[in-house]
Amino acid sequence: MNLTSKRLGLIGGIAVLLTLAPPAFAFTGQKLAGEAKVGIREARAIALKAHPGAITDEELERERGGSGLRYSFDIRRGAVTQEVGVDARTGKVLENDREGPHPD
Repeated sequence: MNLTSKRLGLIGGIAVLLTLAPPAFAFTGQKLAGEAKVGIREARAIALKAHPGAITDEELERERGGSGLRYSFDIRRGAVTQEVGVDARTGKVLENDREGPHPD
């Protein structure tokens, strides 16, 4: 096997790994993450347990209710998009409602 073939094999292997890896989301509000006791990965799992589907948007924000700091997830399943809010300090689900025609 020559050097070019080895490089192509390595590149192909990396491409497969990247395809199989879970998506890495950059979420709005990362600057608030230091105040959260629940990490983004745990909050995603809580949100997906409340409403299974595919996360299409996520953010960490200050909002009334709970501790005042929450993760908000838009989760799509079929034609329905659900907004699920998870308290960033307690992990409690604060919201689990169908997204309206005019999302935030």
